[in-house]
Amino acid sequence: MRAFVIVLDSVGIGAAPDAADYGDEGANTLGNLSHAVGGLDLPTFRKMGLGNIPGLIPQGKPILGVEPCSSPSCAFGAMREASQGKDTTTGHWEMMGIEMSRGFKLFPGEYPSFPKELTDDISTNSGRAILGNIAASGTAIIQELGDEHRHTGKLIVYTSADSVLQIAAHEEVVPLTELYSICRMVRALANPYRIGRVIARPFVGEKAGSYTRTENRKDFSYPLPEHTVMEHLAEAGANVVTVGKLDDIFDGKGITEARHVENTRDAQAHVKILAEKALPNSFVFANFIDFDMLYGHRRDTAGYAAALADTDSFLADLLPCLDDEDILMVTADHGNDPTFKGTDHTREYVPLVVKAPGMEGQSLGIRNGFFDIAQSLAKVFGIDPMPRGVSFL
Repeated sequence: MRAFVIVLDSVGIGAAPDAADYGDEGANTLGNLSHAVGGLDLPTFRKMGLGNIPGLIPQGKPILGVEPCSSPSCAFGAMREASQGKDTTTGHWEMMGIEMSRGFKLFPGEYPSFPKELTDDISTNSGRAILGNIAASGTAIIQELGDEHRHTGKLIVYTSADSVLQIAAHEEVVPLTELYSICRMVRALANPYRIGRVIARPFVGEKAGSYTRTENRKDFSYPLPEHTVMEHLAEAGANVVTVGKLDDIFDGKGITEARHVENTRDAQAHVKILAEKALPNSFVFANFIDFDMLYGHRRDTAGYAAALADTDSFLADLLPCLDDEDILMVTADHGNDPTFKGTDHTREYVPLVVKAPGMEGQSLGIRNGFFDIAQSLAKVFGIDPMPRGVSFL
C-alpha cells in the first residue's frame, strides 16, 4: 500500500458557508483567478475532474478553461473545514485528524501587535531588543527596518492575519544557530498565548532595497493537542514521509523521514523520486508552498496561474509513476484568492481529487471536515479508526 497526499497550499475553490465571519464573502481562488487571467490551461487537472467540483458547491463559480469532464479519471469533491481558522497549521492538522474547535489567537495589525509582557520576555531572554511589533508583509518590513536591524542588532518581530509571531534577522547579524535558538525559546513563551507558529525569517543583503529572504526559514509549531493519523501509521510500522515544510508544522511527530524543502519545484522533485521508488507500506505527505508564499499573499495572478500550469505538467509526469493500487489525493489547506482584497488567506472550500482503484469518475460530494482524509488513510492502511471523519475510500 502506498498513499500520496499533495497539498496545493492555498488553492481554494469557493467561499465557505461561514466565509462572511472571516471577511471573505465572495472569495474564490480558482474561480476568480481563472477569470482574471482569461482562463487556465490545465489539461491534466481537467481530466482528473477538477472542473467538475464547482458544480457541487452552492453558488460555485466555474473555472474558466477547466470545464467539467464527462468521464473524469479520478474521484472528485470539495472539503469544508470544520476547525476555526484559515491558516496553514489548522488546515494541515485537520487533514491528519485534528479539529481545532478553538482557533489560534490572532493579534491586532497596528502597533503594538503583541502584548508588552511577551515582548519584554523575548528581549530579556534573547538579550536583544525588538523592532516592529506590527502586522506587516515579510518582504516589506525587512526593507523598512533592515538597516536599523543591521546597525543595532535588534530583532524584527511582526505578525500577519494568521496566528504567527515572525522574527526576521540578517544572517550576518544573527547567525542561523542563534536565530533558531531564539525562536525555540520564543515558542515556549508563545504557548500560553495560543500562537500557532513562531517563524524564523532570515534574510541577506547590503542595504534597504536589496534585502531578500533566504530559504533557511524554519517554523516552530504549537504543540499538537492529540495524536494524528501519521503517528498511528508510524506506530503500526508504516513509512511516513513528509515533503516540504510539514516536518515543522507537525514538530516531527509521526514522521519517519522528512524531506524538508522551501519551494514547490524541489518538493515536486522529491515526490516524483518517492513515487519511482519501491517503497511499500508508505504514506507520502507533501506541501507545494509557492502558490501561497509567492503568489497568493503577493496578489500575483499571473504567477499563480503559471504555478498551476507547472503543477499540471508535474501531475502528468507523476501519474505514470503510480501503480494501479496506489492512492493519490490532491487538495489544499485553505484559500488565498489573489484577486481578493488584502493580502491574507481566504476561508474557502478546498478541492479534493482522488486517484484510487475503482473510483474513476465518482463524485465524493461535499466533505464536512478535512479529517475525512485521515479517516480514509486509517481505513486503507488497516489501522484503528480515527475519532472523527468519514472515509471516502
